[in-house]
Amino acid sequence: MGMATAAMGMAVPEARRKTFFTGTPEIYFAKAIDNSRLVKVECPGRNREMRQFGTALSFLFLLVFTYAWQHFRAIEYGYQVESAKRELSNLTEMNRALRLDDATLRDPERIDLLARRMGLVPPEPGQVIRMDSASADASGPVMASVEPGAEVMGQ
Repeated sequence: MGMATAAMGMAVPEARRKTFFTGTPEIYFAKAIDNSRLVKVECPGRNREMRQFGTALSFLFLLVFTYAWQHFRAIEYGYQVESAKRELSNLTEMNRALRLDDATLRDPERIDLLARRMGLVPPEPGQVIRMDSASADASGPVMASVEPGAEVMGQ
């Protein structure tokens, strides 16, 4: 064991083996500094540079803000266009369905079949008065009238 300790002792230099402090300790003193008597010297070149920098920064901000505003407005308009296209498609489909329904309801064969089911019969000769031919015969206005023996169906 003694030999191992001696071998270790030789491996460590002499300066590192000392454990006590031999130098002077460092001592820090707080010193209050009074800058109230200092006067700031205005530098016109520095002021001009700061104004230019502020102007350039404002211009850059304005450009970025304008670009962002245009970008988001374009996206919003795209959504509005897609919504209008979808609405147009829906309205076109509804219009087609309504035209088909209108054509079905105006079908003369269907109307004739429904009239016969309700008990209606074709008009007798002389019952139908055409307004375009009546206005040629009479020079005055034509007024509608009800004959005393006529009955209205459904009442």
